[in-house]
Amino acid sequence: MKICLITPAKKYSKSGNRVSALRWARLLRSNAHQVSLLTDYNKKSFDLMIALHAWRSAHAVKQYRSIHPNGPLIVALGGTDVNTFLKTDPETTLNTLECADKLVCLNPLTGELLPRHLQKKLCTILQSATPLKRQRKPAIRNFDTCFVGHLREEKDPFRPALAARLVDKSSKLRIIHMGRALSQGSLKKAKSEMATNPRYRWLGEVPSWRVRQEYQKTHLMIVSSIQEGGSNVISEAIIAGIPIIASRISGNIGLLGPNFPGYFNPGNERELADLLMRAETRPDFIQLLHSYGERLRPRFLPEKEASAWEQLVVEVTKSA
Repeated sequence: MKICLITPAKKYSKSGNRVSALRWARLLRSNAHQVSLLTDYNKKSFDLMIALHAWRSAHAVKQYRSIHPNGPLIVALGGTDVNTFLKTDPETTLNTLECADKLVCLNPLTGELLPRHLQKKLCTILQSATPLKRQRKPAIRNFDTCFVGHLREEKDPFRPALAARLVDKSSKLRIIHMGRALSQGSLKKAKSEMATNPRYRWLGEVPSWRVRQEYQKTHLMIVSSIQEGGSNVISEAIIAGIPIIASRISGNIGLLGPNFPGYFNPGNERELADLLMRAETRPDFIQLLHSYGERLRPRFLPEKEASAWEQLVVEVTKSA
């Protein structure tokens, strides 16, 4: 089929939206579909439109519906769709959701945040990740812990650095932070934190190969977000075999489950620091986190995601 895949993230962006769209395009092409990856609708004829992010792709969806009122349409919900824009701009967001034949969410708890009549359209497809090519070898001299996320409010990007200030003096903890500063204020804050906090290293925006290089040697992954639709960083950590410590929010609980042993309350650096010290000093705890991730691993394999997308594409286009 000829599929138009809309993402608000531009060509060279390293945002989560762009990463997801590129992966979906690759998975769809592996099933012999022709995929055009666009930031807005170009008014050409397609067998199906998949729009990533309801609010940000609203213009493309509106154009597509005006030209193809019965054309098959899937809208994939972003985390800010359900956590922010349903409240700040409900008209635009809901109009896009109403237009869709099917809605895709990235964690199974998303439906609780949608109006009831839209929940019947909802399909959960967990994001996958590619396994590392080499076996992991965590650093010996330091207890390196990585945090991957742009410097934006939703990621609570400085919480790991604040927690690092609270660990015992004997700790060998280092926070390795990878992600772009989206403002001069966040850039200044990151540089200031590095200058005064010897346990914090901010690398800025780095290419994907550099992130995976860090995955090879890190001991732990922190996901400190205050809101998420379904973090692809969690998928990457689980597939790479990296133990995770995560904020207790619905987007993380939907992926890791309610009984995951590595949660801390969002915004609470004291709880995060305690977990980091526990992971560093108690091998049984970090092994527990690792074992939990290993049990979840089959859910995040690329073939699982590819199969789910193919089933949905067939279902939507048949009904249309």
